[in-house]
Amino acid sequence: MQRRTFLQAGSVGPLALGLPELLMAREKGQVAKSTARAKSCILLFATGGPAQQETFDPKPAADQAVRGLYDPIATSVPGIQICELLPQMAQNAHRYSIIRSTYHKSGTHGVGVHYNLTGLKHAPRQSGEPQVSRRDPPCIGGAIRQLRGDRHGLPAAVHLPVRIGDQNNFRWGGQHAGYLGAKYDPLTLIDEKWNPGTLPPAFLPHEDISLQRFADRAGLLGQLEVRRAEPRSDEIALYKRAQQRALSVLESSSAWEAFLLDKEKPETIDRYGDNKFGRSCLVARRLVEAGVGLVTVPWMYLHSTKNFDTHDNHFKIMKDLLMPPVDQAFSALLEDLSERGLLDETLVVWTGEFGRTPKINKKAGRDHWGNVYSTLLAGGGIRGGQVYGASDQIAGEPVDNPVHTADFVSTIYHALGYTSGTLVEDMGGRPRPLVEGKPIQALFS
Repeated sequence: MQRRTFLQAGSVGPLALGLPELLMAREKGQVAKSTARAKSCILLFATGGPAQQETFDPKPAADQAVRGLYDPIATSVPGIQICELLPQMAQNAHRYSIIRSTYHKSGTHGVGVHYNLTGLKHAPRQSGEPQVSRRDPPCIGGAIRQLRGDRHGLPAAVHLPVRIGDQNNFRWGGQHAGYLGAKYDPLTLIDEKWNPGTLPPAFLPHEDISLQRFADRAGLLGQLEVRRAEPRSDEIALYKRAQQRALSVLESSSAWEAFLLDKEKPETIDRYGDNKFGRSCLVARRLVEAGVGLVTVPWMYLHSTKNFDTHDNHFKIMKDLLMPPVDQAFSALLEDLSERGLLDETLVVWTGEFGRTPKINKKAGRDHWGNVYSTLLAGGGIRGGQVYGASDQIAGEPVDNPVHTADFVSTIYHALGYTSGTLVEDMGGRPRPLVEGKPIQALFS
């Protein structure tokens, strides 16, 4: 190894460790994994950055320039109140924990998205919002896919129904496996015309080709490949696995039926909400039942006027467009998992890229605010019915038990059985640290 290469390698986090420390770190990661209660995770991402004041940290005592239009309401847990726009979530407060002191200090969408999906800072950029890059650390789903591997014919991580972006940015950083490589990317279903609960159009043969004809073609292709019997590279082997998985989608007995809702009762779909967000949450429940390790469900609309980036007309948009589907689907997911005996082994997470400003602007909106925001954790060993941390009187800064986003994501990994001792391997075969933060031990039962 050349001297410069060695020095570059030695500067990369865990590569600066000696071999005994490295092996010890790996051993610690394995011990933690064996004691984890969460087998899977559903991550609900509120694209745009939801206001803490109009969700889980209302401030009724603040003056009118801060408090807004809506009042707090009682919940199923005495002493805990949330915004009146979430009545069904209020009845489920005993099932989740609220963190009211999450922060990362950035008011940039792309930075916040990356932090909340990876727990780590993105690689340096020369300018602009950070888009997805192979220089970045992996999203949680990408890391889980490397650490756990795919199971039962399904990928270990799935992202649906839309990308996390807006009308100006196609896909912010932190949404794939980054420097782990493309083979660990979550399966990402982001066809904007697709209705979750059905097979995406890309999974189906051309409309002019019958399923029988398609099967005949696949059989002929298989015969030709057997005759050719050439040595296969790793890339060819990877392609073959993807091809076989794609063909399995067309089989009625395929594991990919977990993506379909045709066997769900109509009243179940109605309970979640017959819209993209509600249907995606129901698909997520089906996927974790089938063995998928992490399912990311972003908010269903991309444009700034239809997501939580409410710079204008904030209160009307929250009441009429945003909060009713969230309240319905989120509460249905918690109740459904609980009734099926799955909540204790399924971690459910709610976050966005940041919160909103304490002060209401001249357009009756709230602007970007990374200084403090609210996140939620439920199931997977989390003790429900509690509030951790607090913001100040105007929801502007954390004043009790501040939780950096790195700690928040570390808590997610901890519930799944991974710690600061867990390492992942990048495309060059170098070990990298999975997390940098510390899990919030007080949240666990």
